[in-house]
Amino acid sequence: MNLVSPKKLLHSKWTKVDVLNKEKHFSIIDVEYNDEQKVLKCIIRAEINNNEYDINWRILKDPKQWKIGWQ
Repeated sequence: MNLVSPKKLLHSKWTKVDVLNKEKHFSIIDVEYNDEQKVLKCIIRAEINNNEYDINWRILKDPKQWKIGWQ
């Protein structure tokens, strides 16, 4: 399991295990929190083409889908 802290999501870098449309390297570009500091929204951007996706940040914990950093 990847250790992911919601407080350190912004600007973190990720590598997708199963590459789709040549999108392999991603960065978290926006994170919105509620009053209790729980993540409400997380936006990830593909570095190759700047496509942005709204994701559930908890899927980043799955090492079968994501690796920490750019690899």
